[in-house]
Amino acid sequence: MSEVPNEAAGAADAVADGLPMLAVTLLKGVIYQQDAPRLWNSLLTLQARVRDYVAVLGLELVLDEAEGYAFLRSRSTAQDEQADTVAPRLVARRPLSFPVSLLLALLRRKLAESDAGGGDTRLVLSREDIVELLRVFLPASSNEARLVDRIDSHINKVVELGFLRRLKPASGQAATASSYEVRRILKAFVDAQWLADFDSRLAAYQAQLSAPGSADE
Repeated sequence: MSEVPNEAAGAADAVADGLPMLAVTLLKGVIYQQDAPRLWNSLLTLQARVRDYVAVLGLELVLDEAEGYAFLRSRSTAQDEQADTVAPRLVARRPLSFPVSLLLALLRRKLAESDAGGGDTRLVLSREDIVELLRVFLPASSNEARLVDRIDSHINKVVELGFLRRLKPASGQAATASSYEVRRILKAFVDAQWLADFDSRLAAYQAQLSAPGSADE
């Protein structure tokens, strides 16, 4: 058997070293082409091996080259569900409050409207834009400051979930002038079919949000 040239062997070692790095990074969260172009290019090269690598953990790779993001989610198949032994979930499911779920749906609709308009692929909204987007669906309050604080907490939760990215104020803007980019990964969690039924779901959301005790969620 002929020996592998040193240069080729070095490249193979580099690929092998990159595989664990990609897996660990994906286990920690989302890889965005915009934020980590070198890591993204490595993922494109190694995606087949990454899929095999994470499959043993009961995970699957979701990679959208057009939108520029990749993440891991738990694999759910009939075979897995019927297995006698089910492995613990590495990617936990997070229950969301109704206001946060509603905000995600509203942001997803704004993203669809932006895409339909053929404008910039990035959707950037000010804090005031988001407050107004959600305010009309929340129970009326005589305490405006408290209402806005509550909406801020919902915005912070969506930032924590990774569907909004807080942007630094532009030069000359006050530090309080917050703007947010709607991350396109939201499309993977609120799909087109769900969005098509969105208007009919709003009545159910409003009924839930208006129920006693929901105002403080």
